[in-house]
Amino acid sequence: RMPNNTSHTKFIIMGFPELPEHQLTLFAIFATIYLLTLVENVLLIWTISLNQQLRTPMYFFLGNLSILEIFYVSVTMPKLFSILWSGENTITFQDCLAQMYFFLSLASSECFLLAAMAYDRYLAICYPLHYTSLMNHRTCVFLTTASWLSGFLASIPSVVMISRLQFCHENTIGHFFCDISPLLKLSCTDTSTIEVLDFVAALAVLITSVLVTSTSYICIFCTVAKLPSRKDKSKAFSTCVSHLTVVSMFYATTVFMYARPKAIGTFDLNKPVSILYSVVAPFLNPIIYSLRNREVRKTLSIAINQVVTFSGCFLTKRLKPLSN
Repeated sequence: RMPNNTSHTKFIIMGFPELPEHQLTLFAIFATIYLLTLVENVLLIWTISLNQQLRTPMYFFLGNLSILEIFYVSVTMPKLFSILWSGENTITFQDCLAQMYFFLSLASSECFLLAAMAYDRYLAICYPLHYTSLMNHRTCVFLTTASWLSGFLASIPSVVMISRLQFCHENTIGHFFCDISPLLKLSCTDTSTIEVLDFVAALAVLITSVLVTSTSYICIFCTVAKLPSRKDKSKAFSTCVSHLTVVSMFYATTVFMYARPKAIGTFDLNKPVSILYSVVAPFLNPIIYSLRNREVRKTLSIAINQVVTFSGCFLTKRLKPLSN
């Protein structure tokens, strides 16, 4: 504890103290998931760039989503590795604010980007004859840029207000990264205003993105229902299944975390939910998109074969002088 007129400049991130004997096991699990997430998303970006047939608006958005996921998972994982591996769990207030800002900004950007992807599917299915003119390259760039900027702007008010709070009691964050809920619990000043602001900001981001996404899919379902053949219906729905799966998983966990009036006071349950959307989701998303798309699987196998061939040639050249 510190005197009431003094604010902490460093915090302790608890991580997973309830599993003290499994810290290295957790390190191995999270490190494996993190590395696989990086590899999967990089491979997906590379796959899209390799195949000319995949240079369409849908894959332009998917490539941006993969880039976002790489940054998203990289905001929290390095510090968690330090906690699990060496027990180095201290973090400065400035670094804590930075981690929180980038995490919230990337989460908000993902909300908007998923909405843009839903709108893209809406135009492709409901207006197929005008799709190429409506969703041209300029529109794609505008929607992705707007998604990134809106996400980073939406998080500024909450982070600025938190930066002005005083933390004169406990400095132990009961989470595995710096998030709003556990940090507000440590403040010795009134947080009611920022709790309301955070709730309203989260609700605004979610309502905007969910409204666009749900409206797009309602229109899609109405259009597909009017198609005469079952084959056409199946083909139309197949282009949406992957995105709908990712959207459902992301929105469900995000709403639970940030769009509940009581979210601030119940963050014990938030830790496992946080793992779902901050660690598991970025790992699963490339798999979900790849498994549902034959063209992506085909190009991905070619890309992997190229990597294996290149690695084999490189190793052969390196080992040949040694054998002589």
